Amino acid sequence: MTPHHDKIARMLRMDKHVFAEFDAEMERATGKINVIKKIAEENEAIVTARLDTLGLSRSVPAQELFDALISKVEADDLNLFKALEMTGFDHVKDAGKVVDMLKKIHPSQKGFFLKHEKARQLLIAEPPKNILKALGYQYVDEMLQKEDLLEIFCALRFLEEADWLNKVFFKQYESLRLEDFEEREIVLKALSPKWAKAAEKFVAKKYHNVSHLKEMGVIFVIPIFLGISGETLRLVCLLLHYLNEVQFYSGIIQKMGNGHEFAKKLISLLRGDVTEHRLPEMMQEFRRPRFLVVQRYLSKDDENDWRLFEPRVNPEALHWKKAEIELTGIPGKMPEFKNGLDFWESLGTVGDFFKTDTGVEVLVSFNIVDTVMALVMRKYKNKYLYHQQEALWNKIFSNYFNVEELEKRSKANIFKGWFEV
Repeated sequence: MTPHHDKIARMLRMDKHVFAEFDAEMERATGKINVIKKIAEENEAIVTARLDTLGLSRSVPAQELFDALISKVEADDLNLFKALEMTGFDHVKDAGKVVDMLKKIHPSQKGFFLKHEKARQLLIAEPPKNILKALGYQYVDEMLQKEDLLEIFCALRFLEEADWLNKVFFKQYESLRLEDFEEREIVLKALSPKWAKAAEKFVAKKYHNVSHLKEMGVIFVIPIFLGISGETLRLVCLLLHYLNEVQFYSGIIQKMGNGHEFAKKLISLLRGDVTEHRLPEMMQEFRRPRFLVVQRYLSKDDENDWRLFEPRVNPEALHWKKAEIELTGIPGKMPEFKNGLDFWESLGTVGDFFKTDTGVEVLVSFNIVDTVMALVMRKYKNKYLYHQQEALWNKIFSNYFNVEELEKRSKANIFKGWFEV
């Protein structure tokens, strides 16, 4: 075991001896050596360079560094807000400006989604009562004739009760088949103003105004802003993430085949299922490195979930990596955006330990998503690490193989929940 193993294991919250053995198994399986050493050295070099940019020394206290990263996000958020000529007063126009900008930097792509006619049938079979009431309709047929179908489906997420959605409306998905889906373009849209009032409780609870529907191929922005620092930058990050996520899952759905398991697999994808059971022990002579496929951020629910201490790949972190690449490329596609975002380039996996005022070393994430989330949620004093940690696991796998293999293995094993190398 080396100091490099110790450093990366600490970041991943793994026992250093277990992690060193895992690395040895990966070296035997792939023939590649010093992968962890190179990752640790690259992390150190990037941390040093960014500290120099921020005008901070290597011995900077953790809180001072955290505050400096937050300040950088605040500055970038404000510059983006100004570049988009947002006002903060007309939420409908502001939402539209963000969506229009995203359409310029992320060209429209096609995917495989539920047919509109089938979606109408689902609504007719189980009328969404809260939506009908909010729009002033008595019958769903009349509503479907006069309203935008995609917006109605979007409203399911923020107007209908979760219990009814899961036990009644989504119960219908158990009968869906491959022929109920078709190829069409992914839709990115700002919802019409009529939904703003109805969605206020949802936005206040979720603390964001954006969501998506994988099965419908739509990403939407509710025209409500909370007026908090970092909100514009976080919205752009989330939209880029969802655009890549919807494309990823569309590719899986299209290749699931029209067997009797289609609906079961579809529901599993939409739930974000992860293997619930520990993998069986193998005899030493047959041991091969194993990776879980974890398609959620488990740490959001339980930071001590046993799966967080196992080698894994995470499709969510893959979508975020693509989003970060697109985000840092915005200045090249928006001449009006003068201040570059290149500070955040290649920081998805980066973090290191810095001392608190009491001398305790804590991990500080340089990941832009962790940082912008911490800024937006600052009044709750939340600090985020899990985007960096999951991205680091993806980097470990990718450095032994490559990013293409990471995506391929994730898709191929997402229902099984794990794979061997």
